[in-house]
Parts: sequence; C-alpha cells; structure tokens
Amino acid sequence: MSKIVLHHDGQDFAASGTPADISIPLRFDGPQPGFFGAESASARPMHAGDFIGDTRLGGSCNADHVDFIPHCNGTHTECVGHLTTERVAVNTLATAPLYVAAVVTVEPVQNPGETATLHAHKPDRLITRAALEPLLGDAPDALVIRTLPNDSDKREREWRSGSTPYFSIDAMDLLVERGVQHLLVDTPSVDRLDDDRLAAHRAFWGLPPGSRSIENASRPQATITELVFVPDEVVDGLYLLDLQIAPFVSDAAPSRPLLHRVSRD
Repeated sequence: MSKIVLHHDGQDFAASGTPADISIPLRFDGPQPGFFGAESASARPMHAGDFIGDTRLGGSCNADHVDFIPHCNGTHTECVGHLTTERVAVNTLATAPLYVAAVVTVEPVQNPGETATLHAHKPDRLITRAALEPLLGDAPDALVIRTLPNDSDKREREWRSGSTPYFSIDAMDLLVERGVQHLLVDTPSVDRLDDDRLAAHRAFWGLPPGSRSIENASRPQATITELVFVPDEVVDGLYLLDLQIAPFVSDAAPSRPLLHRVSRD
C-alpha cells in the first residue's frame, strides 16, 4: 500500500489507503442538485453531418454535447473572478498537489446574534463563528465544513432560499483571521441565495463592499468549493486534500476534492 507524506510548517503529515471523494457525481440523466432556479445539467448526442454520437442510434462512438452551469450544477470550485470585472481563471489557483485540511461538523442555528446579510430573515439558519471557533485548532490550509442534518438527499436536493444555511460575516472573518485559503462547504453558496451583495464571499476574498476590481481584493488566491457532500463515515479531523479542478479558463469549474486521512509523524 502506498503512503503519502507531506512536510508542512515543520510537521510531517502521513496518509495511506483510499481517499474519500466528497464531490457529487453529476448525473445528466438522473437526479442532480440544483439551486437559484437554474436549468438542470443535460447531455445529448453530438450531430455533425451524417455522424451521430450515440452507439445506440447507430453511431460509431459516443460523443455527447453537454450543457451545464458550473456555479449551479454540482460540485464546483470558484475564485474571486466570480465578483470582479477582471476575468480570473480558477484553474490557475489551488495548484499545489496537496493541502492540509480540517473536516469539521457544525449545526447551523437561528438568530445567532452575529452579523449577517441585510437580506437575513429570522428563520434563517447560519453557520456561525461561535460554532466554528472551538473546532479549528491549528490553522489548516483548507477547511471542509459538513452541516447538520447531513441527509443524503443533499446529493440531489433543489436548494431554496430560506431553507439553505449560509455563513455569518463573523464566521467568515474568523476563517480569514485563521488563514484558511481554501474553503469547502456542502451548501450551494456561502451567502443567502438571494443576497445580491454576496457579503460572505467578499469577506472571504477580502473584497470591499461594492468593489468589482481584483486590485482591491486582499485574498485573491483563495478559493471556495461549494456543493460537496461529506459522508458520515468521513470523521472530523485532519486530512490531506487533493483539490482536483477541471482546467476551465473561467471563474468557476467542476471539481473533485479527495480527502486522505492523516496522522502526524
């Protein structure tokens, strides 16, 4: 069995065995997650002259034409280019082979008494600084957040504003203070789904309210990965994260985060 060892900040982190894949497979012909009223991802056979890309229809091979929106259809990683007029490509970020990551589980709460979006409603459930602070320990490169309840229907849920948890600004400020560069969450957005200010995104990337210029962002190298699913058998603790991002020259791209359970040597 192969073994991985990462030397990080004067410490060795060792991992072996099969990693846990926390991405959500995107099924073009079956149930899939979605939000913001976006169309479902779809696939159809390619047509070119007399050629049809479907062996079931007499084609020589299968070749699909795929339609999807990375931000809305499945697990994706995004960057500050999501908010800026400059086109920043996410495939140029998070290029290290491995990151030290912590997996933590939190239960979003109502009326937490922390700063939230101006669009917040009293029934909203927030991921809070108070919940995260005792769980972080030593600041990792990456943080994976699993929310409760951890129902398996997250893999195919149609997420709606009002029932989808999101981050308080105080929680985001904590992650910035702790130096978290890569945030992975099992919700479709770190903000309330109808929050056009995107305050939590801005807090994480250090982009002032209203600014659309990357020159004003204090953390332009940071990434956010949304719509992961962390099975219950992936216990809280430290991992080595292999954040595989499709090489799309875009502010967001489908991604496949793999978690290798580690022990410190």
